[in-house]
Amino acid sequence: MRIRRLTHRGMGRPRVAVLTGLVVGTLALSACGGGEADNALTWYINPDDGGQATIAQQCSDASGGRYTIETSLLPSDAASQREQLARRLAAGDKSLDIMSLDPPFIPELAEPGFLAPIPEDVVERTTENVVEGALAGATWKDELVTVPFWANTQILWYRTSVAEAAGLDMTQPVTWDQLMEAAESQDKALGVQGAQAESMTVWVNALVESAGGSIIVDPEATADEIELGLDSEAGTEAARIISTIGREGLGGPSLPTQNENASLIGFQGDSGSFMVNYPFVWPATSGAVEAGTLDQEVLDDIGWAVFPRVTEDQESAPPLGGINLGVGAESEKQDLAFEAVECIVSVENQAEYFVTNGNPPSNTEAYEDPRIEESFPMATTIRDSLQIAAPRPQTPFYNEVSTGIQQTWAPPSAVDPDTTPGSSSTFITQVLRGERLL
Repeated sequence: MRIRRLTHRGMGRPRVAVLTGLVVGTLALSACGGGEADNALTWYINPDDGGQATIAQQCSDASGGRYTIETSLLPSDAASQREQLARRLAAGDKSLDIMSLDPPFIPELAEPGFLAPIPEDVVERTTENVVEGALAGATWKDELVTVPFWANTQILWYRTSVAEAAGLDMTQPVTWDQLMEAAESQDKALGVQGAQAESMTVWVNALVESAGGSIIVDPEATADEIELGLDSEAGTEAARIISTIGREGLGGPSLPTQNENASLIGFQGDSGSFMVNYPFVWPATSGAVEAGTLDQEVLDDIGWAVFPRVTEDQESAPPLGGINLGVGAESEKQDLAFEAVECIVSVENQAEYFVTNGNPPSNTEAYEDPRIEESFPMATTIRDSLQIAAPRPQTPFYNEVSTGIQQTWAPPSAVDPDTTPGSSSTFITQVLRGERLL
């Protein structure tokens, strides 16, 4: 991937249409976070188990007094995080020194110039040995606009007993059709997320990308000119898989409301077979065994592989998640902020964060820490998955696109391969052009 330094193009702070609704009332927002000291930096963090605050303290200590990092907690859900940051950035809040950003929202903040340009030497140092998926999610218009911190992906979890009974060779790539056939033959349920939520966009995008397509043809197009790639062969294949699982009951009775946690609970039960889900599955299941609420034999029966393929001859494109770090364009301490960012994303800190908080590194060198394999024996599969992972649609209008998919592709049993790709494309296009409301 070609990565160039972000120039000052757009730094005159034009506002893209998608932010218009967020700007209302922003002048009433007061800056919060950073202390009064000239070297105090504020890092707006997403909720975790305390790992980011620990890293902030360690980097502050390691700086030898050059800077101190104070953390400010963002809301728990990604949509509210996006809204708060967008409002503050639009209001010119100078306290946004460092921000933890969900990849899908990065174009929306980069397009109007809300993110400070990353110095070229910082780009070089922070992209070495970083997985391809994380680099793609940190980039807008071929320029690195945020620094990858940790990355996340879904892998295929399976019950080895079910796979063996179905005659599947899990050392080889498997397709969705094989999994559906295996689950049906063994009278088991597939673990997928069928709720009308962000997880549906994640699923649809992964299927479309795995089939060789893209939800958005030209991510840089304006709202009036944006072209969707859902009404295509790849979109039809995605709809066929989702529809089959929904209409034939392969996802179990709770599929229409099933999120990642509900999928895990079903997978751990007697009906469990195969499941696409994030790495939290392993510590959650291990913890349940230690607490005595789950039998050890369940943990011993779990295997893992890369995300399923749509077709036999085409590599899958697993979902990409995680967190990148951005520096606010109005921050008055950008040099110190980028210095701190380099410390935060160091290989050592990424490895420690994975072991203590369960969030996978974006840097492949971190996976060489022996503690990682002990805590996550599937770490190599996670790393390999991140190399081929595909971001969700990268566009300044992501919120409209994602919400539109959720409203037209759920519940799974209502998805029709012949009509859903086209009708959803029409609906989302009309929303983007202001002809319909979400």
